[in-house]
Amino acid sequence: MPTPEERLEQLGVSLPSPAVPVAAYVPCVRSGDLVYVSGQIPLVDGKPAWTGRLGADGLGVEDGVAAAQRCAVNVIAALKAELGDLGRVRRVVKVTGFVASTPGFTDMPKVINAASELFGEAFGDAGRHARAAVGVAALPLGVPVEVEAIVEVA
Repeated sequence: MPTPEERLEQLGVSLPSPAVPVAAYVPCVRSGDLVYVSGQIPLVDGKPAWTGRLGADGLGVEDGVAAAQRCAVNVIAALKAELGDLGRVRRVVKVTGFVASTPGFTDMPKVINAASELFGEAFGDAGRHARAAVGVAALPLGVPVEVEAIVEVA
């Protein structure tokens, strides 16, 4: 059985250094067997890879999907930094995805599926989780997507 790191490598996903917080928080907090991963935005090399709202600003579902996948990569990078070994993940318990969009945009679940699917591909059955996909007016640094997670660990 391949490790989560090996699965990510097979997918062509390399984990970046965890994002430096842009405000007064820490990337992860561990309480007992749970790790709460702060909302991760689609940063690449420390800068937003996408900005704007879905349904406006020239951004569509495909852009949101790519941004959500990058957010998931950043969640996993934060977990790796916290745990040292992604094999310690017992279960991705809950994922919340926030999508900055116009009032008529209703494809939030399609966008956040990209994050959910990456967690499933990385962690197998342990990556299946409860989830919320929420539309919002705006997100930090003007990005279109943010993803946070609660993860049970060994």
